[in-house]
Amino acid sequence: MIVLFTDFGLAGPYTGQVKAVLYRLAPAVPVVDLFADAPSRNPKAAAYLLATYGAWFLPGTVLLAVVDPGVGGPRAALLVEAEGRLYVGPDNGLFELVRRRAPAARVSEITWRPEALSASFHGRDLFAPVAAMLARGDSVPSEPRPSDFGRCADWPDDLAEIVYIDHYGNALTGLRAAQLPVDARLLAAGRAIPRARTFSAVPAGEAFWYENSNGLAEIAVNLGRADEALGLAIGSSVEAKA
Repeated sequence: MIVLFTDFGLAGPYTGQVKAVLYRLAPAVPVVDLFADAPSRNPKAAAYLLATYGAWFLPGTVLLAVVDPGVGGPRAALLVEAEGRLYVGPDNGLFELVRRRAPAARVSEITWRPEALSASFHGRDLFAPVAAMLARGDSVPSEPRPSDFGRCADWPDDLAEIVYIDHYGNALTGLRAAQLPVDARLLAAGRAIPRARTFSAVPAGEAFWYENSNGLAEIAVNLGRADEALGLAIGSSVEAKA
């Protein structure tokens, strides 16, 4: 399958045009919408989501990942092979955590270019055709790059920030819950937020954090919106305290 991870949104033509290319070039391959609302123009925050949610898919999956504020500039186009999955997208740190957490990752710079390449929509014109080629089992012209190519070594292993606000107003952090003390509180927006296992474990209207279904520490309010109740947004800092 091909999995879409982008900040293109569902309003407007962008996601639809990308999917049209995929269906035209690889009509027999299922296309899964994972994120169309990844952190906008924020490859760093998106990198922690991609590493966590990409790992849910089986080997052989092609992940078309595009959060690309530098589109049309000098950044490279990458193909990353990690734990049997293929990641296609820009060289701007988006694959840093995927590469770091994999036992081994191979990185290549995509050298293929279409006959017509717009300056502002490489997701449609470059990355989508490459993802379709890979999903069909075709080879893609590329050049191997060393393991340190395009790395962001100064980024932390876990990001102490809000990286996503979901449909319910829950605030996902870039922290893996397994890396936190069991009794840790999360300090956010001037509040010390306790841990709970489930929403029903706290009274209605109470804030808590929990390990979400993909292993991230997530801040929520039972029967409420954490983003509104606590004033949280993508980029808000958090801190774990035992």
